[in-house]
Amino acid sequence: MNQQQIKEKNTIKYPTDWKAQLLGEIGEFIKGKGISKREIKVNGIPCILYGEIYTDHHVLVRKFKSFIDQKTALKSTRIKKGDLLFTGSGETKEEIGKAVAFLGDVEAYAGGDIIILRPNKSVNSLYLSYALNSEELIKKRARLGQGHSVVHIYPKELKNIKIYLPPLPEQQKIASILSIWDKAIALKEKLIEQKKEQKKGLMQKLLTGEVRLPGFKNEWKSIKLGNLIKEVKEKSTVNNQFPVLSVTKNGIVAQEEHFNKQVASKNNIGYKIVRKNNLVFSTMNLWMGSLDVLTTYNIGIVSPAYKVFELNYQRFHPTFAKYFMQSEFMIWLYKVNSEQGASIVRRNLDLKGLLNTLVTIPPLNEQIEIAKLLINSDREIDLLVSEYELLKQQKKGLMQLLLTGKVRVKV
Repeated sequence: MNQQQIKEKNTIKYPTDWKAQLLGEIGEFIKGKGISKREIKVNGIPCILYGEIYTDHHVLVRKFKSFIDQKTALKSTRIKKGDLLFTGSGETKEEIGKAVAFLGDVEAYAGGDIIILRPNKSVNSLYLSYALNSEELIKKRARLGQGHSVVHIYPKELKNIKIYLPPLPEQQKIASILSIWDKAIALKEKLIEQKKEQKKGLMQKLLTGEVRLPGFKNEWKSIKLGNLIKEVKEKSTVNNQFPVLSVTKNGIVAQEEHFNKQVASKNNIGYKIVRKNNLVFSTMNLWMGSLDVLTTYNIGIVSPAYKVFELNYQRFHPTFAKYFMQSEFMIWLYKVNSEQGASIVRRNLDLKGLLNTLVTIPPLNEQIEIAKLLINSDREIDLLVSEYELLKQQKKGLMQLLLTGKVRVKV
């Protein structure tokens, strides 16, 4: 580590051989233009929309999601190898001005609300992308964001962002090291998606009886859903009597842990009590799979907008019920028994019709064995997710060390 360092106002010390420059000094800023959503084609010339920088591209443009025809390309802005693409609009100041590097050789175009920095040859574009997405530069961009419901940032603000650049060979080495972590993260992400698809296929086969487990030959029985679950309406009588819970895509969670605050009403007397192994769902969002069986808490309370059900343990094992009620067939049933509500995502459930629907389930002992297999599948996914999160944390730590010069690399 270089002990001779410059001290910035923000207390970060940079090596003395790193050059402080404004973004406006290291390249030319130009603006993307055109390309409305209606001009997007299935095939054609690659292009990038500003929203895709948020959702599909991180640090580097790896694969284009959108395409345009030649007519649209003529009125748009072509991007070149080495360009940095910034988002000019966003929903929050923290995300505004997210940057990705384009290192491809193909002809491609940038739509409106994208700001393009075309750096000179003294800068490694991939290194610059990593630096611009570091915690320090994200904070600098956030301070420059303007607006509230929609936040904007402009070239004149980006030009004045100061960045410290190591010598070019060191930039290239740092970018190479961080790329290794990105490749490992991308591989782990791919493995997670593959495991999720495997689990999806496993659920489809096991929960429909398409594949039977060895040793089980008894016929599955058709039964009304209402004979497997029974609505309960037990309500709290004291404010904050039990933890306030919500149903999310990750299952039933405590509001304070998930949202870092309690988003429910301050007065939650009259909220519905949920006990362990109860089924909980929202009638408006059920068709989207918003439901779960409570397993992580012995007891809690949920908004009166939720429906709470006891399970018939003689016929419906709680763990099997969790997977069965979240299966593709059941999601289809929820949709069939729902009508369009006040918005696209909200539908009105015909609960009586749903409860009168016949479903086919295996004997209890077979349910238990099916549930064991699906639990193992979830554990494999959870392990991969933990490894994925660890890799992201390691990369974050590396960025902090390498992009500030706290640790120098040999070149």
